Amino acid sequence: MPLSILIWLPLAGALVGALLPARLARWPSLLASLGALGLSIALIVQIGNAADSAKLHDVTNELWIEPLGVHYALGIDGLNVFLITLATLMFTATLAWCARTEWRRERLFYLFLGIAQTAVLGALCAQDLILFAAFFDLMLIPFFFLAGIWGGSRQADGSATPETVAAVTKLVIYTLVGSLLMLAAAIAAGVLSEGPGGELNFTFAALQQAHLSTTSQEWIFLFFAAAFVVKMPQFPVHGWMPDGYRAMPLPVLAVFSGVLSKVAAYGFLRIVLPIFPAGAVHFQMLMLIIALASILYGSALAFTTTNVRLVLGYSSVAQLGFILLGIFSLKSAGDQGSLLQALNHGLVVVPAFLIIALLAARAGGSEDLRDLGGIATRAPVLATLFLIVTFALLAMPGSANFVGEFFILLGTFQSKMAISIIAFAGVVAAAVYALRLFISTMHNRTGPKVASHEMSWRDAMVIAPLVAVLVAIAVYPQFALHRSAPSVNKALTQTKAQQQSSSGTVARVP
Repeated sequence: MPLSILIWLPLAGALVGALLPARLARWPSLLASLGALGLSIALIVQIGNAADSAKLHDVTNELWIEPLGVHYALGIDGLNVFLITLATLMFTATLAWCARTEWRRERLFYLFLGIAQTAVLGALCAQDLILFAAFFDLMLIPFFFLAGIWGGSRQADGSATPETVAAVTKLVIYTLVGSLLMLAAAIAAGVLSEGPGGELNFTFAALQQAHLSTTSQEWIFLFFAAAFVVKMPQFPVHGWMPDGYRAMPLPVLAVFSGVLSKVAAYGFLRIVLPIFPAGAVHFQMLMLIIALASILYGSALAFTTTNVRLVLGYSSVAQLGFILLGIFSLKSAGDQGSLLQALNHGLVVVPAFLIIALLAARAGGSEDLRDLGGIATRAPVLATLFLIVTFALLAMPGSANFVGEFFILLGTFQSKMAISIIAFAGVVAAAVYALRLFISTMHNRTGPKVASHEMSWRDAMVIAPLVAVLVAIAVYPQFALHRSAPSVNKALTQTKAQQQSSSGTVARVP
């Protein structure tokens, strides 16, 4: 199946919707996203039947910009197929949720969501460094407009307030600086690895065979790490997150938090570890410290803030810290756990944000924990779904998140025991902020403005399938682990060889 169909279908649907009357614009976008979801599920079936899931399948490799050696190269394997399906599922859920209500400038709204989905899928499928960077940068643009036009507080004339403008500007500056660093590093990687005839080739396979010098790998690694750590986000470059999260409409924030940060984590596995192994090994401890600081800092802020969307925002900093921790354990168990946890986090945070939207609507628009409470008394179905999501968020034994964190901590323990022991504090802290969020919104005394009533069938049609997938992965996490393991091990081949080489060098020093 040509992956180009999967990538460009959401944008095509959004463009069709832009040509229709505003009241009909949502339906082509939603149908196109459903089509992309169906194609992504077919890819999982294909990978599951493949004799070797570590090899690329459905490969497209056409020379795109000949003088620069840029290829339109696409492919799937066990490393990206589940993240592709996660992206299509989360965008479909978001579009279905948005279709429940009317939006100002509706055709433009769905057009930006279509661009965002195409950019995410393009980045996940890309097998050329410049193509990846192009899609990675494109992801930011639609969310800039989605936050600036439809998010945040508005003035009497409908325009954004200065606070919203400042928040969106901060988001763009942080992520743009990181993206520019990555683009510069990508160009440098291609130039430094050019062939004997001076031909440039930016495909991942060609760069991996180029064997850049250790010094080049180290500084290029730092540039890529800066771009990915900002996008995840991780401490201390998360400064855009609190204001940026407040500025976005909740359904847009759901897909932003649930999907875009996973592209950054995927970039470490797909690009950094195989192509710049010397940099990964050299800066392993630095990345582990950043991950550990993010776990502790995010957890501390998550159980002290009273804004419900920031509780999830800071918890995401902590959870992505675990993902980064597993990646830079540079062990198979840790990296498999990181990939599973990336999938789990998206399946948890998107329904959580959608439920928060329902809670805020029942509290007169307030998103403060002190204004909520008592909703479970008349909304048992909503409370049950939220309880399942909460148990997954705190990595309750029996949940897929528990399996993911177990693998991550196991890999980290095998690599750096002290880091792993300290990281256990993040597991305990997750129980604190997750249970605080659930109890404060569902139990205790009823908030002064809360109108407690059950969720509608339209709400349930969006949230319940996401929770069902979350439960299914919890029941059988091997479904993802078995299909991704060969690709993860392949991504670690170069770093393991680099570690052995470094150990051998150290052993020979008198």
